[in-house]
Amino acid sequence: MTIKCLIIDDEPLAQRVIQRYAENIPFLEIVQKCNSALEAIDVLHNREVDLLFLDINMPRLNGMDFLKTLKNPPLVIVTTAYAEFAIQGYELDVVDYLMKPFAFDRFYKAIQKAEELIKGKDQRNIEPREPEKQDDTFIFIKSSKKTYKVNLDEILYIEALGDYVKIYTSDKMIISYQSLKNIETLLPSGSFPRIHKSFIIALSRIDLIEGNHVKIKDRLIPIGTNFKAEFEKLIKSI
Repeated sequence: MTIKCLIIDDEPLAQRVIQRYAENIPFLEIVQKCNSALEAIDVLHNREVDLLFLDINMPRLNGMDFLKTLKNPPLVIVTTAYAEFAIQGYELDVVDYLMKPFAFDRFYKAIQKAEELIKGKDQRNIEPREPEKQDDTFIFIKSSKKTYKVNLDEILYIEALGDYVKIYTSDKMIISYQSLKNIETLLPSGSFPRIHKSFIIALSRIDLIEGNHVKIKDRLIPIGTNFKAEFEKLIKSI
């Protein structure tokens, strides 16, 4: 697998740092370096790009405003000296937010996140899940030294928390040491879609869909950019 990357940064030194780091990761390919967001627009129209390294403070069009203009953006790793845009970045479903100057190990950690998302997307496209079994009405979840039987019709949503997941049900919350990707394989995809890199929801428990959010009880859950089209297709099919 090769991840095709685009660097968008108006600082030549920052471009060189990212280029040097990328050269140490065999599956990364820098297809081009852009000095502005406007220059990047032309590249995205003509080149296949899987991942953006995006600066924020750039002339004429800043990184966040640029990202909002993209209908189906590639994965994005923000590279910036400005911490105050972090919340906005994650609302736009960026993979990671790197504060300049960042070391190679921090850069590599961000790349691993992007790699996992791309592999997961490829697996969904190439290897569809087996047909759902009608008698799958519950799953077993390990939490600390206990194992809970969780009825599927009681699950509201599941949230990733680092190396853990938080499973919210009608009457409790269970924390389990496993990845969101792992628990996703235990659930029927048609009833429990993943709508964000950090969230799986129970379709039957949705109270409201508004803009880029789903409301379940009192929780507003974001719909990630990279999951929106598939989620909308699922909703229309019902």
